[in-house]
Amino acid sequence: MVDSVRERRWPAYALAVLFLGYAVGKAAFALQARLGFPGGPPVSAAESENYFLDAAAAQWLACASGVLGACVVLAAVTAAGRRVPRTLMLLVLAGMLAAVGGGAGIMVVDGFVGIGVGWRWYHGILGLLVIGLLLETVRSYAVATRRAAG
Repeated sequence: MVDSVRERRWPAYALAVLFLGYAVGKAAFALQARLGFPGGPPVSAAESENYFLDAAAAQWLACASGVLGACVVLAAVTAAGRRVPRTLMLLVLAGMLAAVGGGAGIMVVDGFVGIGVGWRWYHGILGLLVIGLLLETVRSYAVATRRAAG
């Protein structure tokens, strides 16, 4: 008999690769002291001057958030992450879902409808992919830890 509600690890692995790609892109822009993301919409000089951090510091922080995101999603599907209390991990994953989902949602809406940010249709598809992978990672963690606890 096949267990239809089983843990899937591949969405977390794919998401970790995307987060690390995000971190590499942010590091590349940090080295250039530029805001934005390679392949994304350009950031105007006026917008860059009004930012509360200098561009390099902001990009290094974003780079760190990408690495942290990759670590969290990998922890959600590995034995190391199973040692974290379930409630805490679900809270962290819910926070990631809100933050990453919000950013990806903006990419989707701007990519398909156009709200003036500059994301294109293919960014919208990437946003949908990220939201789907993150939802599946959270679902997979919840199912795997519910079985272990129950």
